[in-house]
Amino acid sequence: MKRGESTVPLKMLLFCFHGANTIIVSFLPLYLQFKGLTGTEIGWVLAIGPFVAMLSQPFWGYMSDKYQTVKKILMLCLIALIISSSVFLQMETLPLLLTFGATFFFFAAPIGALGDSLSQRRADQLGISFGSIRTWGSIGFATSSLIIGAFLSHFGIVYMVWPYLLLAGAAFIVSTRLIDVKVEAPPIQFKDINLLVKKKPFIIFLVLITFITISHRANDSFIGIYITSLGGSEDLIGFAWFAGVASEAIAFATAGLWFRKFHPLIFIVGAAFIYSIRWYLYAIIDDPMGIIALQFLHGLTFGVFYLTAFQYVTRIIPKMLQSTGHLVFLSTFFGLSGIIGSLVGGVIMDSLGGSSLYLFMGILTTFGTIMMLLYHLLPFGKS
Repeated sequence: MKRGESTVPLKMLLFCFHGANTIIVSFLPLYLQFKGLTGTEIGWVLAIGPFVAMLSQPFWGYMSDKYQTVKKILMLCLIALIISSSVFLQMETLPLLLTFGATFFFFAAPIGALGDSLSQRRADQLGISFGSIRTWGSIGFATSSLIIGAFLSHFGIVYMVWPYLLLAGAAFIVSTRLIDVKVEAPPIQFKDINLLVKKKPFIIFLVLITFITISHRANDSFIGIYITSLGGSEDLIGFAWFAGVASEAIAFATAGLWFRKFHPLIFIVGAAFIYSIRWYLYAIIDDPMGIIALQFLHGLTFGVFYLTAFQYVTRIIPKMLQSTGHLVFLSTFFGLSGIIGSLVGGVIMDSLGGSSLYLFMGILTTFGTIMMLLYHLLPFGKS
């Protein structure tokens, strides 16, 4: 494969960035707990990320479409991420954590989304599966969760910042070797965003997936604390994330074999149904090893749901607004849902405990599954 066709730098970017991101997703709640924050306060810090993401992801997506470059936007965000994270992770009080956390997440939030957008476009350009590229993000996440979990269990959660900066720095280095995708269309104007707003199937789809993704984001925020409340340690949290993301990587890697056999919404509804079962099982299990054993369901839930939802959004949004549309979708998936999941999840965790939180998540996801099935059966869900 010629350099102009190589996906190796892109795969390595996803590997390094998601390897760094696993430290934030998996261990930031424990890091904040170590600093003395309550569950509700941790929820506030975790919610600031999704709140900022709802603003920063569409903004950077628009800038990417306007200037027709993903590579330069990624490099800019990675430089700012390295600087802001080194400050954010040193803060001790809630006001400072919220302030510097907002700055950090403003630059961190769009990186994974832009990486996925570039992966989708490169896959379409080369005629290969999106999952064959995206799976490297999952491999990076899984590998990091296992290694970093063992590292923090041995040396202590207080040293979380160092492996994060190492992986973020590596992500920036490989980003300099990325190949941009050329767009055969004039640069977009701000008024062109109205084309997305007028896409009713797109807007309705975003509303409906929040009932499912709220539970996903609440799990991201509190599974580490839930495992420790059941008697688990940092390395067990690392094993839990490894098991889950390894199954996610398998789902992405094999997407070329199963993805096009049915309409994407069939897979979305199926994954949502398994999500419901997953949360009900988590609610009744009182052994951390049981949670780890069930983490293989992550591939059948998030792996299938995310891949097919991303592909479905790609087919219903205008090509000239691919980056903007992708990042609006992701700001809903990880942003709006993350705010609700972190804030409400923190309150439920504090007042009723982890088991009640997962029961609530199961009920919410069941409702979302029913609504998504109805969406598929209605005419505008046939796109």
